[in-house]
Amino acid sequence: MTAPGPDHPTRDAGFGVYLHWPFCAAKCPYCDFNSHVRHGGIDEPRYLDAFRAEIAHVADRTPGRTVTSIFLGGGTPSLMQPATVAGLLDAVARHWPVAPDAEITLEANPSSVEAGRFRGYRAAGVNRVSLGVQALDDAALRSLGRLHDVAQALDAIRVAQAVFARTSFDLIYARSGQTPALWRAELREALAYAAEHLSLYQLTIEPGTPFHGLAAAGRLVIPDDETGRALYDVTQELCGQAGLPAYEISNHARPGAESRHNLLYWRYGEYAGIGPGAHGRLVTDTGRLGTVTERSPEAWLARVERDGHGVVETETLSGADQADEFLVMGLRLAEGIDPARYAALKGRPLNGNRIGMLVGDGLLERRPGGRIAASARGAPVLNAVVAELAA
Repeated sequence: MTAPGPDHPTRDAGFGVYLHWPFCAAKCPYCDFNSHVRHGGIDEPRYLDAFRAEIAHVADRTPGRTVTSIFLGGGTPSLMQPATVAGLLDAVARHWPVAPDAEITLEANPSSVEAGRFRGYRAAGVNRVSLGVQALDDAALRSLGRLHDVAQALDAIRVAQAVFARTSFDLIYARSGQTPALWRAELREALAYAAEHLSLYQLTIEPGTPFHGLAAAGRLVIPDDETGRALYDVTQELCGQAGLPAYEISNHARPGAESRHNLLYWRYGEYAGIGPGAHGRLVTDTGRLGTVTERSPEAWLARVERDGHGVVETETLSGADQADEFLVMGLRLAEGIDPARYAALKGRPLNGNRIGMLVGDGLLERRPGGRIAASARGAPVLNAVVAELAA
């Protein structure tokens, strides 16, 4: 199997490895991620062996790559022992060359942050940490099902910043009862602690979650669309003033501090998805593949031990599929997309009249080099913009 050609989008975006650790200390009521609570403990050495096997399997399909970023997500990767993290990173480096400046991120929850463990992660090779703070309000943290309070969150931020040169943390807004004034005060506090990067997500009610049931029963009411838009506007205003403008719909960073791994996703690069429920996008000599692994941790483990991998779905993406994904992902970025790349994937260009109409309506902007990007007015209604372009 050959490496992707120099004209493929992967070459511009790099090659990433996503490692999914699916275990959490508790399941949050808003979360629809593939995360699981196992009170009986986790056999980390056994899971590490399975990760090693799946890494080897994917590496056999992707020769000639150099890893530019690794992301340990979950779940709660900070529940892992540092030795397990070291084993995962060593396995990646055994099968692919890793760029000297590769970004290696680990997600952590404040309730599982210990300075000694963080130093162990750094020694293992982690050079960036993303903390799931979610709120700087104790009542909100309780309602979100979080296991930490504000004091623990701020302590975790301090520990992370003392150990790692690069850090980020997440907040959720548009929570029940939240007003623009309340969010303005909370975000100002967050910005006082943010070193270089913030991920700020608007709460959505996902099917199958406890919040979905509460909302359906009328026991949970989140801000309406008008208030949600006002909260979004506060977010853009304060982050811009603080020097952390949005480089993607929900992500803000000082220039040069953007998450390189997440940029790889949004620029439609290539990445291996390793671990229970992980998704990947691999470019092969037969086309671009979408891969999905078994979601259940125990079923994934059994499958890997039997077959050498846990992949349960492999789909060859058509040019149209790739173009649509490229459009959806790329227009989330402030830098926008190159329409020529869309045309190369789709086999035909975007409709120039539709682009002109959206530019005229103030929803799209033309950028140097022929790029197009969502405007400040278009970003909050991006789904509608994408639907119009893709029609």
